[in-house]
Amino acid sequence: MNISPPNNQLRFSWQAIFSLLMFLFMYLPILVLAVYSFNKSPYSADWQGFTLDWYGKLFNDERILSALKNSLIVALSAVGISAVFGTLMAVGLARYRFPGKGLYQGVTYLPLIIPDIAIAVSTLVFLATFAIPLNISTIIGAHVVFCLAYIALVVSSRFNNLDPHLEEAALDLGATPVQAFFQALLPQLMPGIIAGCLLAFVLSLDDLLIASFTAGSGSNTLPIEIFSRIRTGVKPDINALSLILIVFSAIVVLVAELIRLAGEKSTINK
Repeated sequence: MNISPPNNQLRFSWQAIFSLLMFLFMYLPILVLAVYSFNKSPYSADWQGFTLDWYGKLFNDERILSALKNSLIVALSAVGISAVFGTLMAVGLARYRFPGKGLYQGVTYLPLIIPDIAIAVSTLVFLATFAIPLNISTIIGAHVVFCLAYIALVVSSRFNNLDPHLEEAALDLGATPVQAFFQALLPQLMPGIIAGCLLAFVLSLDDLLIASFTAGSGSNTLPIEIFSRIRTGVKPDINALSLILIVFSAIVVLVAELIRLAGEKSTINK
């Protein structure tokens, strides 16, 4: 007698197949890019053997190194500024009540949902209105806008696992408000701050659209340089650079997530 499989098993099989297809759709292009970054042929469509020459050529390319330097300056500067103001913003929104708090909170997180093209165009219009010349500083200012929102969001989520009376206990023990913040609250927020900074760093390093609207002459970032080169075709050295960026971004995001989870676990254990 034939016994049909239970519906839940059949449903699980279809879910597994669908998940597998989705993973292939997302990650198969990355796998192809990784394979062709080791292609000896200068044309990506023609495989002629394995080589590491393109990685050596990449690290001797002055334009790539200059663009990488600009990207690191922009990302580190934007994250450093956003870390300070994003943390203070998150603390203020979590600890204090003031008129218009809901509106201010909504405006704070608005860059998370606004399309990048809208941020880029509005920033360019603002800079043109006040006749501010485009250079690497204008890219940093534009990146602070969305880095600030991401760091504030991650730090705010950290407050959900903190004791709301932590600062009060420090004040009762004789600490000043500044001492209570730096010695009691800030160490508890540090995992969230680090995780938010790492996430914002990756987003800033990978940004193309906003940087392309706010970059001046001689201040190209790495994504802008890559985009300018692929207009004439994708070469193996660009494949190699893209693979390095993908691996680096994945490692940074993984570290940020591990730090965040470790911080939440330590808070729960306490």
